[in-house]
Amino acid sequence: MEEFMTEHDDKSDEVELKSDEELSDEQLLDKIEEKLPDEVDDDFAEPADEEDERQEGFEPTLESVVEAVLFASDEPLSDARLVSVVEAGSVKQIREHVANLNRKYDQGRFAFRIEQITGGYQMMTLSPFNYWLKKLLRVRTDTKLSPAALETLAIVAYKQPVIRADVEAIRGVASGEMIRNLMYKGLVKMVGRAEILGRPMLYGTTKKFLDVFGLGSLKDLPKVEELKRPQQ
Repeated sequence: MEEFMTEHDDKSDEVELKSDEELSDEQLLDKIEEKLPDEVDDDFAEPADEEDERQEGFEPTLESVVEAVLFASDEPLSDARLVSVVEAGSVKQIREHVANLNRKYDQGRFAFRIEQITGGYQMMTLSPFNYWLKKLLRVRTDTKLSPAALETLAIVAYKQPVIRADVEAIRGVASGEMIRNLMYKGLVKMVGRAEILGRPMLYGTTKKFLDVFGLGSLKDLPKVEELKRPQQ
């Protein structure tokens, strides 16, 4: 009889685990709180089987873990989601830690705080810093490229040093304005003159090009063969 009860309990737990995926945040929250002990130590214990990558002498607390998770998240996280991710504490403790972190940010005159939006928490910069953030966004916008610009840039990157006539021969359209636009964005530069009739300008890519595309050097460009579409 005892064996049957153990088997039955194991199956019930399996069904219960499967159904958790279909629960809403509120239902998940209630379920988590039911299983939590009344008191949870504020020290955060890491799983023993994970590799220890902490700085020597640094012991993360529940509060610092909540802060790290919110810092890394690009979307608001609900109370239930935070409890689920940090695998410790309760909703009440999460809220207390968020309030405590905001007090620290205010006292330290930090440029950000944790705001509650759309039913979740998210780190956001303060409005007095909007002027500088808008400049950053403009810089990002300046590096956005149209399909035609990307095509031109790819030709310059793979054929450099290259003259404008060769770029236009590959693209089949005039590319002078496109090359000037890429130079304005700091992705293409003049690297010399070709030793042919008229000595036209030679173009190549810049260090900013490597930075924008996350390349250490031009040797890190994907091989042309890798870029070919697979045959149907």
